[in-house]
Amino acid sequence: MTPLLIVILGPTAVGKTELTLSLAEHYACPILNCDSRQIYRDMRIGTAAPTQEQLDRVRHYFVGQLALNDYYSAARYEQEVLQLTSQLFKTHDTLILSGGSMMYVDAVCNGIDDIPTVDKEVRATLAERLKNEGVDTLLAELKLVDPEHYDTVDRRNAKRVVHALEIYYTTGKPYSTFLTRKTLRCGDNSAQTADRPFRILKIGLERPREELFARINARVDEMVNSGLLHEAMTLLPHRQENALNTVGYKEMFNVLDGTWELPMAIERIKKNTRVYAKKQMTWFKHDTGITWFHPDDRDNIIKHINKILTTGE
Repeated sequence: MTPLLIVILGPTAVGKTELTLSLAEHYACPILNCDSRQIYRDMRIGTAAPTQEQLDRVRHYFVGQLALNDYYSAARYEQEVLQLTSQLFKTHDTLILSGGSMMYVDAVCNGIDDIPTVDKEVRATLAERLKNEGVDTLLAELKLVDPEHYDTVDRRNAKRVVHALEIYYTTGKPYSTFLTRKTLRCGDNSAQTADRPFRILKIGLERPREELFARINARVDEMVNSGLLHEAMTLLPHRQENALNTVGYKEMFNVLDGTWELPMAIERIKKNTRVYAKKQMTWFKHDTGITWFHPDDRDNIIKHINKILTTGE
C-alpha cells in the first residue's frame, strides 16, 4: 500500500506539538517539523521549539539545523522533505509532518514553482536599497518591471516585494513568469496538487477563538519567564538576518534599543501573535482537503487516520 504522510497543521499555540508527539509515538514514526523559524539554531525560546525532552521522545527532523545567516526557502524545504521521505518511507509506512508555516505546508503538499536562486550581490544590493530608500520606492520599481506580480503581491510585505525584484535582476525576467501554481499565490489548496509517491492526509487543529487567544497570551508569558529577553540580547548582533524578522524578537529588540518598555513589548507580542494566528486560519480554511479536529480529540483523530490507513483511500 502507498505510504502515508500525515500533515498536522493549524495556528500557533493551538496544541500541535503535544498531539503530534503522541501520534508519532502511537505510529512509531519520526516527525518532520514544518515551522520555518524552528529550523534555525539559537532561537529556541522565541519559536517555542521542541524541548530536549521532546526531542528525546521522538526523532525530529528540520529542527535547529540552520545558522541564522543561512538562506532558506519553501522551495528548498520541499526538495529536502522529498529527499528525506524517499529514505524514511523505506522503513516506515507512516510519517508525520507538523507545523504552521503555510507556504512550507503548501510546498510539500502541492509543489512549488521552480524559482531560480538569487544572486548574492543582487540580494545585498536590494537589501541596502530597502534600508535607504524604503519599500514604496521598490514597489514603484516592481510596478514597472513586473506589473502582473505588482497587482497580486502583498504590498505591506517588504520581503516579498524585494524577492520579486531579486528574481528580476538575477534573471532579467519578471517574477510572475516563474509562477504557474495558483495554490501558492492565493492559498487556494483545492487546486491540482503535485504528483507525490505517497498519500497525504491533512488534519487541521482548531480551538474556539477565545480559547486559542488565551493560550497565545499564556505562551508569550511563558516565553518571557523562560528568558526571551535574554535570548534576544544574544541574537542582537544578528538582528538584520531574515530569520529574526519575526514576532517576538522584533519587539524585544525594541526593548533592547530603549524604544519600548518591557510590558509594552509583551502586549505587542501577544497582539501580533494573535494577528498571525488569524492569518494562518484564513489561509488554511481555503483548503477543502483538511479535516478539522479539536486538539484534545485524540481518539477520533486516530480513528480517522486508521480508516485512511486500512481503506487506502
